[in-house]
Amino acid sequence: MNRWSDPETARTVAVRRRGEAVLLVLAVLISCFGYVSTGLAGADQVPDGVAGFAVSTVCLAFVPHLVMRRWAPYADPLILPLAVLLSAFGLVLLYRLDPAYERRYHAGATASGQLLWTVIGVALCVGVLVVLRDHRRLQRYIYLTMAVALVLLMAPAFFPGDTYGAKRWIFLGPLSFQPGEFVKTMIAVFFAGYLVVHRDALALAGRKVLGVRLPPGRQLGPIVTVWVLSLLVLVLERDLGTSLIFFGLFVVMLYAATERTGWVLCGVLMAAVGAGVVGSLEPHVKGRVEVWLHPFAAFEPHSTFSPQAAQALFGMGSGGVTGAGLGRGHPELIGFAGRSDFILTTVGEDLGLTGTMAVLVLYGLLAQRGFSVALRSRDPFGKLLAVGLAAALALQVFVVAGGVMGLIPLTGKALPFLAKSGSSLVANWLMIALLIRISDAAGRARAEAEAE
Repeated sequence: MNRWSDPETARTVAVRRRGEAVLLVLAVLISCFGYVSTGLAGADQVPDGVAGFAVSTVCLAFVPHLVMRRWAPYADPLILPLAVLLSAFGLVLLYRLDPAYERRYHAGATASGQLLWTVIGVALCVGVLVVLRDHRRLQRYIYLTMAVALVLLMAPAFFPGDTYGAKRWIFLGPLSFQPGEFVKTMIAVFFAGYLVVHRDALALAGRKVLGVRLPPGRQLGPIVTVWVLSLLVLVLERDLGTSLIFFGLFVVMLYAATERTGWVLCGVLMAAVGAGVVGSLEPHVKGRVEVWLHPFAAFEPHSTFSPQAAQALFGMGSGGVTGAGLGRGHPELIGFAGRSDFILTTVGEDLGLTGTMAVLVLYGLLAQRGFSVALRSRDPFGKLLAVGLAAALALQVFVVAGGVMGLIPLTGKALPFLAKSGSSLVANWLMIALLIRISDAAGRARAEAEAE
């Protein structure tokens, strides 16, 4: 069916894209306002680069929008504006932090590099939308995808660790990247394809224990395998964040495929047991747990603990309800991590509880749109893949924000779209492209069904 043959369908598509354009304009205006505010706070004048920042943001917003009009006209109209707003706000935060880090640590600027990675991520998103016309093609390569994902997942174990001991980087000459950021998307593709084929066997009911029907013992193989792999990542690479996301993603997708609460119970118990054993035996993970339990012990005499967790709590607490104002706090006191996993502290100190909740609501809306795409999707693979992508985003936000706020131990993962990390930014734009493609397929199928 020609997409414009039905007048009602054409009107629906036009309304979606117009609404998306309006939201993109709003996202650009908000980010430009934030950029100007940082300049006024730091130097009492409008920054010289405001025109360049505005042009860059407009291009980053409307190039993928124009591509979607041609190659994904039925896509959800909220996904792209939310991603653009979060990415642009991340740039604003880095532009705000760069002068403070230069004054205190003589550190180089990072915002221009983040802008380059944003361009690369958006270009990848556009490329995926143009080349991948049907997301179901990915189902043909799930075992190859998983093989590559496992290689990337274990590769950092053979490279040096970062400043605080976690091994999450691959170094290739002057370049470095975090493969775990891409692995979460690849694993979501594999799990979606695998569960579509084996969902009936995994949905079999077993014995009932304490009112919950657990899965049969012979079907526990997949979850035990993933559990062991997540523990290997935790032991060999000391990467608590990737391990939690990896195992949590599988449990969420397994529940979505089978609708058996027994799988969730088994997953929570296995995660608790594994984390408890490794956390008590592996020194690096044990240290993170100790810092989480006693964050202010870092200020005691002869303490070897990092003070970052306590400094983050001080910073967020000093922000109060409305914050000190964008550019008027001192999140640079946290050290280098203030521009990576602790960048949420900048939001808390500068914009207070109000700004922090606004950022978390944006993440929640983006995850909600992913789950909404899953509900609207009619093919099982697309449904599970959308669940996996949305769950991966939500889990990463939880482990990062929870660590900064003291709810769980620190993981060192990058906060999606906001933190200084090229790998994370490009990988998250890849997730956005897949969600847009799945939502376009779901909208197209619904329009065709209504037209018949």
